[in-house]
Amino acid sequence: DPTNGFAYSRLPTVGIGRERLYVNQLSQAELDELSNKRPTLTYGQAKQAPPSDFIPAHVAFDKKVLKFDAYFQEDVPISTEEHFRIRQVGIYYYLEDDSMSVMEPIVENSGIPQGKLIKRQRIPKNDRGDHYHWKDLNRGMNITIYGKTFRIVDCDPFTQVFLESQGIELNPPEKMIFDPYTELRKMPMRMYVTPSSFDQLKQFLTFDRQVLRFYAMWDDTENMFGENRPFLIHYYLADDTVEVRELHERNDGRDPFPVLIRRQRLPKSFVDKMKTFPRCVLEISNQEVLEWYTVKDFAVGKPITLLGRSFFIYDCDEFTRQFYHEKFGITDFQLVDVKKKAPEEVPQIIPPYNGYGFLEDSLQNCFSLLPQPPRKNFIKMLENDHKVLRYQVALESPNPEERKRRFILSYFLSTDMISIYEPPVRNSGIIGGKYLGKTKVPKPGSTTDNPVYYEPADLTIGATVEVFGHRFIISDADEYVLNYMESNAESFPATTLQSLRDHFAPRRTAVQAAESQSAAGTGRQELEELVRQVQEQLKHHNYLSNSSMREAFLHHDKDGSGFLNKAEFFALCNRFNLPVSDALVNKVRSYDDPMVLQRRH
Repeated sequence: DPTNGFAYSRLPTVGIGRERLYVNQLSQAELDELSNKRPTLTYGQAKQAPPSDFIPAHVAFDKKVLKFDAYFQEDVPISTEEHFRIRQVGIYYYLEDDSMSVMEPIVENSGIPQGKLIKRQRIPKNDRGDHYHWKDLNRGMNITIYGKTFRIVDCDPFTQVFLESQGIELNPPEKMIFDPYTELRKMPMRMYVTPSSFDQLKQFLTFDRQVLRFYAMWDDTENMFGENRPFLIHYYLADDTVEVRELHERNDGRDPFPVLIRRQRLPKSFVDKMKTFPRCVLEISNQEVLEWYTVKDFAVGKPITLLGRSFFIYDCDEFTRQFYHEKFGITDFQLVDVKKKAPEEVPQIIPPYNGYGFLEDSLQNCFSLLPQPPRKNFIKMLENDHKVLRYQVALESPNPEERKRRFILSYFLSTDMISIYEPPVRNSGIIGGKYLGKTKVPKPGSTTDNPVYYEPADLTIGATVEVFGHRFIISDADEYVLNYMESNAESFPATTLQSLRDHFAPRRTAVQAAESQSAAGTGRQELEELVRQVQEQLKHHNYLSNSSMREAFLHHDKDGSGFLNKAEFFALCNRFNLPVSDALVNKVRSYDDPMVLQRRH
């Protein structure tokens, strides 16, 4: 604009939007100086205005504090969910003594010591001894305090007015950065966009107590000391959980732990970030799992991997077959036979019998390193204790002198053993005594694999017994042998029993005849003695009428044979009241030959 003929620039006083510009305005200090300067109206030196009253700093700046909003970043090396942490703080500058403090708002249940991070003090700025001043603070800058770098993002209105009044140009404010992990914790755990049509309560009420059972094998032979082990997989339809149980066998050498995998939902596939998820210490949730195992993943004849272990399903129970048939229409179940093939049985070759000891006792050395004695039939030993069947045998030999030798063969029923004894014969030239000790004698033709020993049924009269190469012919036996076989006739063949009866028949007939003759002679002598005693008693009584008694006896003897029967004889004795003692009468009554008594009388 021209003024008095001169051109000069006219600076703008307002900017865009009619906002007033303070660039060309006087500062507060210049205004104060102009206000204190009075015009000089007189000649000479002008008088200075009187100075204002002195106000100390602790009074002028009392309770005047500059507050800046800031944050700093802290590394978190021991967590997999967060690698750093953002902590918001407030930086306070006290104008009265140029001191500063750093305060962090306390967050409940944060697990971090919060509150006063740096107590009120003058903060050193560098190594030369300088301290931070309010002129060094501004928005959008970094400030390092004791090794920690704080980023100042904003300040309160009082701080902004104060700094602008002191001629400091403030940077534009920045947005406060929040901790990402804290913001993640504030989010709800489960977020559903649309409500699901799946009803878990209905599933529980419908499929409660319904369990699918699969038979599986875990092949761990690739690892050292691994083996092929059977397992039982249970799938619970009520909550889609899976349980794996061990199948123990007798003498399998394993501790009886029933469960390999406890009942739980098993993940089938994970999200990508699961590579760094610590599954050994934290539980797996829906956020880490992309897909869970369902009933569609289990099929007979196919392998399935559960928590890193590969199981081969080879069979299932009848309820599982019916469920898959009704649910999925599957009828063809490819059952796999996983039974171990029985190893080829190696035949045990038993060495030939060497002749030492009993066959059963020597055979135990082929079955065990520590042989045990063969079992004994104790009931048979108790029932047949001290029962011995004795036979007389003769040696079969072409030598006539050998054929004259006689032996006693004893068969012990308690142990089925045989012993042979030769009675000594004087002047025979052969020393008698024990010929064979107690032992079991096998039959000719029996083998060590199936030995057949002599039994009492084989010992008949005239039979030949071969004892270790020597042949004996049975010529006689004790009568106890016949009595024992007759009392146990159901245990012996009829031919054996009949041979003994035929052998003992003549001997028994002779014995019975001798016994009958001896009994008849003895009875006659006793009867004569009784008659003599009766006659002696009758001699002492002379009053008896012998003629009447004789007539009575003759009257009853109607056939004239001179004999009466027993009843008529004792009836006549009672009729005549014979004075004979009752003891003698009773003895006479015991005889069955009353006709002899009558004749003697």
